[in-house]
Amino acid sequence: MHRIADFIALPMWDFTIEGLFAMSPPREGTQPNPTGQALQLVGTMAFFVFIMYFLMIRPQQKKAKEHALLVKGLRPGDKVVTSGGVYGVIVSVKEKTVSLRSADAKMEVLKSAVTEVTERSSSES
Repeated sequence: MHRIADFIALPMWDFTIEGLFAMSPPREGTQPNPTGQALQLVGTMAFFVFIMYFLMIRPQQKKAKEHALLVKGLRPGDKVVTSGGVYGVIVSVKEKTVSLRSADAKMEVLKSAVTEVTERSSSES
């Protein structure tokens, strides 16, 4: 017969990795199935790769794609912010660089350094 203390000492849920993916112990006098253990290991690893892809890799690819579209759409007159924090207006666009006018200074920066377009130019070119 079970005592109440036996039930109180047992945890209701085991949310650890070992608890979530644990196999039941083999019956007495039997050996654990090595194929089953290998499949469990492969399944667990595949699960974590799947989670990492959707939490880390996919959002980064989406962000890179959006930045490539932003860089491709740069045109003179756009007001932009660079990765260094320089706020300016695009004067001209070249193959790999853009010329910016910021206050009284004119500078040339890489297109990839443009992180945000704050205002699009009104003229279509």
